[in-house]
Amino acid sequence: MTDTSTICALATPGTGAIAVIRVSGPDAIGITEKIFLPAAKGKILGDQPPNTIHHGTIRDGNEVVDDVLVSLFRAPHSYTGENSIEISCHGSPYIEQKILELLVSHGAVPAKPGEFTRRAFLNGKMDLSQAEAVADLIAAETKGAHKVALQQLRGGFSDRLKSLREQLLHFISLIELELDFSEEDVEFADRKQLVGLVNEIKQLISGLINSFQLGNVLKNGVPVAIIGRPNVGKSTLLNAILNEERAIVSEIAGTTRDSIEDTINLEGISFRFIDTAGIRETADTIENLGIRRTYQKIEQASIVLLLTEASDPVETIRRTLEAIRQQLSGSDKHLVVVLNKSDRVSGKHISTPEKAIQLREHEHIISLSAEKRENIDRLTGLLLEIVNIGSLKHQDVVISNIRHYNALKSASESLERVSEGLVSDLPTDLLAQDIREVLHYLGEITGEVTTDEILGNIFKNFCIGK
Repeated sequence: MTDTSTICALATPGTGAIAVIRVSGPDAIGITEKIFLPAAKGKILGDQPPNTIHHGTIRDGNEVVDDVLVSLFRAPHSYTGENSIEISCHGSPYIEQKILELLVSHGAVPAKPGEFTRRAFLNGKMDLSQAEAVADLIAAETKGAHKVALQQLRGGFSDRLKSLREQLLHFISLIELELDFSEEDVEFADRKQLVGLVNEIKQLISGLINSFQLGNVLKNGVPVAIIGRPNVGKSTLLNAILNEERAIVSEIAGTTRDSIEDTINLEGISFRFIDTAGIRETADTIENLGIRRTYQKIEQASIVLLLTEASDPVETIRRTLEAIRQQLSGSDKHLVVVLNKSDRVSGKHISTPEKAIQLREHEHIISLSAEKRENIDRLTGLLLEIVNIGSLKHQDVVISNIRHYNALKSASESLERVSEGLVSDLPTDLLAQDIREVLHYLGEITGEVTTDEILGNIFKNFCIGK
């Protein structure tokens, strides 16, 4: 850590009863001391022990700005690893701004987005994956997103990667030792043991890569497109799921001409439902624009709800299903055939298409009445079953960051070359290079290998004050 500046920023958003202003850096205590007068006479802030709170006033000369509490932390036992101060004041925008101006006038500089957490990383208080988890934890809006971010912040992912790197570092040191004695044809690294280790690491990395789909769902939610021909009940279904009149419902075909989106939280998972324009042949220019957008939303969705009417002939449902299958060809999206308006037909008729239609992998079928709100709970239960968050155990490591995913993919490719090199008895120097690549990509995740550009891209998306 080479930055010797002392930074300050407001750590709490908006207007409220209380605001917190953070100060961090070598002169954090000294700068605060110049504007803070302790309530206890004779007390000097700089002489106080760490991890203590002090009551007093912030002053601009003889003018009292506010009655505050000052929390004092000394390096290295603080969030950033530096001397740090947190000023708890009243949440008036004027008071907040005045205190920040006073801090800057006495030598502090305004903090950039994520600068406190960036210093925590550079000072060894956390690794890079944990630093990224801080932003994810702040942004978490559901139980699932919170669970993944908290697990990563506590080092679950980092511990797994650290173990992998330590084992590989042991072998790379032995292999490079062999290079020093290449003329003597000696072998320090047991190749059979290395094969076993590489296979074990490949399996662990593969599991982490496969967890990304679930992690991404937990972090960003599940986009669900509701599609079908006009007047089949798409908007009614959206309203039934959300339990509010979000979309306009009409007997007139083509009422929905643009996509309507809304989000609902189901058992800790965020589902983003997209009500789309009905798919049909039409000369209406505006409606055609909506239909084109429907196909775009199908591409963006993870789950597609294809609505038909329970009274439709089986052959009609099959043709519609086949057309959508072609649209989804090559993807791993889940398709749910929804037989709507089941309240208008007999139970015997409803069961016919459910049994007669041959479903493929990732396909499901369900009957319900959106208007009567019958079996809506069955549909939401099916959606949760598709996401399968229940498979996530408390101790499971799940990745939700695209940067981590890409680095693991690259590490996996390098590991594959190590495996092939071991089988083909690749020269030791080439084998060592492939292992170094694996170490490089794993190190990129935790920040053991990094650049200013990578750090800039990560921390620019943080909020100021964190």
